[in-house]
Amino acid sequence: MTGVSGGSPSGVAREPARTGGDAPSFREMWRDLAPIGRNATSGGYRRYAWTGADGECRDWFRAQAEGRGLAYEVDGNGNQWAWLGDPARGGAVVTGSHLDSVPDGGAYDGPLGVVSAFAALDELRASGRIPDRPLGVVNFGDEEGARFGLACVGSRLTAGRLTRAEAHELRDADGVSLPRAMEAAGLDPDALGPDPERLARIAAFVELHVEQGRALDHTGDPVGIASAIWPHGRWRFDFRGEANHAGTTLLADRRDPMLGYAETVLAARREAELAGALATFGKVAVEPNGVNAIPSLVRGWLDSRAPDQATLDTVVGAVERAAREHGARHGLDVDVVRESATPVVEFGHALRDEIGRILSAGAGLFGEAPGPARTAPGARSVPVLPTGAGHDAGILSGTVPTAMLFVRNPTGVSHSPAEHAAEADCLTGARALTEVLWGLTRGQDLT
Repeated sequence: MTGVSGGSPSGVAREPARTGGDAPSFREMWRDLAPIGRNATSGGYRRYAWTGADGECRDWFRAQAEGRGLAYEVDGNGNQWAWLGDPARGGAVVTGSHLDSVPDGGAYDGPLGVVSAFAALDELRASGRIPDRPLGVVNFGDEEGARFGLACVGSRLTAGRLTRAEAHELRDADGVSLPRAMEAAGLDPDALGPDPERLARIAAFVELHVEQGRALDHTGDPVGIASAIWPHGRWRFDFRGEANHAGTTLLADRRDPMLGYAETVLAARREAELAGALATFGKVAVEPNGVNAIPSLVRGWLDSRAPDQATLDTVVGAVERAAREHGARHGLDVDVVRESATPVVEFGHALRDEIGRILSAGAGLFGEAPGPARTAPGARSVPVLPTGAGHDAGILSGTVPTAMLFVRNPTGVSHSPAEHAAEADCLTGARALTEVLWGLTRGQDLT
C-alpha cells in the first residue's frame, strides 16, 4: 500500500488534507493505533466503550479522516463516519468495522477492518481511480459489548434493533448507565435511536475482519468471503442460595449456589458437544465473594451459538433444564434471563457472488496459487465460509446489502492477546478490499 508519513493517534493536531499518495501507510496506521488501550501486564487490549482508551481510538479515527480531507461526522448513536463524496447522493458503498475490544482482546478484531478501509481508500486515490459512488469508512461504537453486556450497540441502535429505552437501561459492572457514559464522552444520549435515512443512502456495506477460526489456514488462502453468521445469544443464569460460614456449616446444611452453577457449566459443555454447537460460560459474578463464605448468589452468563436456530434452541433449552434440576437438588432458586439474541444471518448471494467475481478477476491479487475447490458460483478462486462470530455486518444485513471478507488467522485464536495475522496476509486483505470497493463503486446497480 502507499504512503510515507504517519498520523497523530491523539487526533489533537490537525494535518493538512492529503491525497492517497502521501497518506499514512497501512504499517504506519497500525503502528500508531497499536499502543492505545494495551495492558502492559497481559499484552491484551482494554478498549471498552466510552472509556479513555475508546476515546483515544475515536480521536485516531477522526485524525485519519480529516488528514485525508474526508468529510467527518458522528451520528446520534456515536458511530463515526468518514466520507469521500457526498453521502446525500445515495447509493454509497461503506466499509469499516470497530475499534473497541473485549477484556484483554487481540489487536486485530475490529481494528484490522478500519485500518484496511483507510488503506484501500488511499490505494484508490493513489492509482487515480475515482469512485462513481460516495465511499464511506465507519467505526461502529460498542461492538464487543464488553462494558454494558450487549454486543453491537451502535449498529443495533442504527438499524432499529435496539430501542432508545432499552439502551438507556444498560448498565456496566459499576452501575454506570450507557447514557451517563456517553454524556461523559461528549455525546447526547437523547439522540440515540434508529437512523433509517442514513441507512437508505447505503447501497452496500462490506466489513473486512480477521477470521476467528482456522478455516483459511486449512485451505491455504489469505482471504475468504463470509457466507453466513450462526445464530447466537447471551443468557444470564442466577443461582440463589444462602450465605453462610465456610468453616462451620456442615455440607449437608448448605444451600450453595456454586454447586448448581458448576454442574450447569458442565451440562452446557455436554449439550453443545452432543449437538455440534458451542456453549460457553465466560463470565461469572459471586456474592458476597469471600474466600471463607458460602455464596448467596452465583450469576453466570452463557454464550451459545449453533449452525441453525433449532439446534441453538435445543442446546439452550437443555442447559436451562439442567440448571433448574441441579438448583432444585441443592435447594436453590434459579432464574434464567435472555439478554440478547441474534438470528442466523445469510449474507445476500448477489453481493457475495459479485465480490467473488471481482476477486477472481483480480490478476495476481493474492500472489499465490488458489486453494482447494470452492463452494459458491462466482467465487471459485476465493473460499466462502460461515462464522460463529457476530459482527455489525450481520446486524445491518436486514436493512442494507452486506458482505464480509476474512483475513487468515494462522492459529484461529481470537479474543486473546495471542490473536494474530501475518502482515503479508493483512496487506493482501487490504488489496482485496481495494478491488472490491472499486468494483462496487463503478456505477452498476447493486440491488
